[in-house]
Amino acid sequence: METIRIPNSATYSPVSLTDLMFAAPLASRLLIGATLPGRLVQAAAAGAYAGSVLSDWASRRGVRKIDFLETFGSDVKHMDEMPEARRFEDVERLSAELMSIHEPVRRERDILAGDVNERLTSYIASITGQRVETSSSVREMTLARLIMPFAIGSCDILSGDIAVFRSTGVFEPHILAHEFCHRKGYLKELEAQALAYLALEGSRDPQLRQAALAERVYRNLRVLDRDDPGRYRELLDATPLSGTVLDDFRRLRPPDQRPNAFTTAMRELYDSRMKLTGQNGLSDYDRGFTNFLYTYESSGR
Repeated sequence: METIRIPNSATYSPVSLTDLMFAAPLASRLLIGATLPGRLVQAAAAGAYAGSVLSDWASRRGVRKIDFLETFGSDVKHMDEMPEARRFEDVERLSAELMSIHEPVRRERDILAGDVNERLTSYIASITGQRVETSSSVREMTLARLIMPFAIGSCDILSGDIAVFRSTGVFEPHILAHEFCHRKGYLKELEAQALAYLALEGSRDPQLRQAALAERVYRNLRVLDRDDPGRYRELLDATPLSGTVLDDFRRLRPPDQRPNAFTTAMRELYDSRMKLTGQNGLSDYDRGFTNFLYTYESSGR
């Protein structure tokens, strides 16, 4: 089988190169009262960043991407609306299945990331006949956390630098797989959601499979709650979920998670950015993702 290795050299830097480019002059000014040292660091970081991006771009030119419509019978622009009754059925059925296989995730994040990345690589290769091998490095913090306070993780689509901002328990393998999809060149959020789910759902590792089930249940609940945290709690309490799994679902959408003016503005900006890149907006994370799976499964493929 053909193998393509994308270097992702920026992901191995101790500090995010993007953060250094933006923050070094300010930090230098605040710490030593001069901007020149910071600008020198900024220039060095910019050079390393540009070199990493060019190297990754050159390697990525030989990648055969999955044609979603041909392979799955559905893509960003071709989906059937999932009936509400079917959403309730999926929540009940998949919640019960999740609890039947549940195992606490105790692997360190770097070990888990390696396992998730290998599973995703193998799944994509089973479709394309090509292994696209990438870095498994994941950061815990970048400046993107301040810019997008509503986000759980982020991925610099140019350098492949990934950060996951907090522990999410049962959801973590899917979140990692989603970001690794971006690193492998699948930039649309719905495509990353779908590939991450399909790769993990077919895994023999229960800790990976349960993450896929949890993500699908959560996204159906987000469609059903109509953006009402109180409604979300009611729907959640009616599921078979219990114990630490139930706690993970509650933490992912806390009862006081009401958007403030800054969060609302950033979400609207991100939604517009997604639409400009041929996506449907933030709805691709939940309604689009679940509609895609409904269409794919209904097609018999």
